Amino acid sequence: MMPLNDVEPNRYASFPIMTLGLIMVNIMVFSYERMIFSGVSEQYYAWLLTYGTVPAMILSREGGGALTAVTHMFLHGDIWHLGGNMLALWVFGRRVEDVCGPLRFLMFYLVCGIFANIVSTLVLINSPIPGIGASGAIYGIMSAYLILFPKGRIRTFVLFFYVPLFPKIRAYWIILYMLTLQIVPAAMTLLAGAEYRTGHWAHLGGFFGGLFIFLFLRAEAYHRVRNAIPL
Repeated sequence: MMPLNDVEPNRYASFPIMTLGLIMVNIMVFSYERMIFSGVSEQYYAWLLTYGTVPAMILSREGGGALTAVTHMFLHGDIWHLGGNMLALWVFGRRVEDVCGPLRFLMFYLVCGIFANIVSTLVLINSPIPGIGASGAIYGIMSAYLILFPKGRIRTFVLFFYVPLFPKIRAYWIILYMLTLQIVPAAMTLLAGAEYRTGHWAHLGGFFGGLFIFLFLRAEAYHRVRNAIPL
């Protein structure tokens, strides 16, 4: 299941300049990486250790330090990692930015990413694997979308017995499905010490951090939008 575009409600009050700006910055950073580093090399790994978050290096004060809580959001391992994250940001970010405004949206995005990074680092404190990617912040955006537009419809790509389908699915089904996929791997990481390339705890941290912000710190936006748009 791959979300492609939100189609209902179809009203926008503003141009999603910050969403597009974040997508462009991520693409530019990824392009820079590919121009400077040829594949997986010692130089590329040193780059990840400096600008990605390595939990095992936090206590020893090595690596990039606290700054990596922000810089890790703009690093991606490959084109699929980047493409999946940017598609999700495009699908869910525009509507949330429309509600918050570009500057508040940017702050919300960054805070969710930082909170996701903190949660993941605390759970995986001994891990030597660099944490990179925008997905923690994007899960925070998804939580805001879920609160604001739970019955919105998302055009989705589904491969059913090798037949491509493009149904319109309620937002809450898609977001809760994506959230549910994180639970078992996150539990295995915590309870059995399993290691995954995907930052499941970052996803959960970003999602629930976003829920807290929108339900308690941005409650007026929630009530304003929910009263204005019939879903």
